[in-house]
Amino acid sequence: MTHLGYLIAGWGITFAIIAGYSVAMLRRGRVIGARVPADRRRWMSTND
Repeated sequence: MTHLGYLIAGWGITFAIIAGYSVAMLRRGRVIGARVPADRRRWMSTND
């Protein structure tokens, strides 16, 4: 690999890890948020 190849690989791996972590946190947040009782939810939804 050339220096450019290492640079692109490094950035690509970094972005892939951050994207994977973001997806995992969003999924976990949705699962945990669904377990919160309706009367305890503050910002997620309203009945209006």
